[in-house]
Amino acid sequence: QVQLVESGGGLVQAGGSLRLACAVSGRTFSTYVMGWFRQVPGKEREFVASISRIGGSTYYAHSVKGRFTISRDNAKNTEYLQMNSLKPDDTAVYYCAARNGFGPSTRRDAYDYWGQGTQVTVSS
Repeated sequence: QVQLVESGGGLVQAGGSLRLACAVSGRTFSTYVMGWFRQVPGKEREFVASISRIGGSTYYAHSVKGRFTISRDNAKNTEYLQMNSLKPDDTAVYYCAARNGFGPSTRRDAYDYWGQGTQVTVSS
């Protein structure tokens, strides 16, 4: 049974920073491509960032490129999302996701496992 547990969400002022973490258990972490998505009420869950199995390739949504950084530590079975220069539009529940396939993906249906989500609120 694969489990993903996010942490690090909270309330921050616009322009501030947060770092999210996603701890993965149940299988060898390095076999998964990892990603981050986010969702606000009434909207579909949207892609934020993805990272390859050993971290050599990363992809970002246009809206976060240059402000967010995805990374992973395979020795700690954890992926991270460093979020800088946060904006009120970044307010959402953030989910980490894992997929068995090859290479990062922006598609929600490409991911096999999901965490429960962590709330990020950016005040203006």
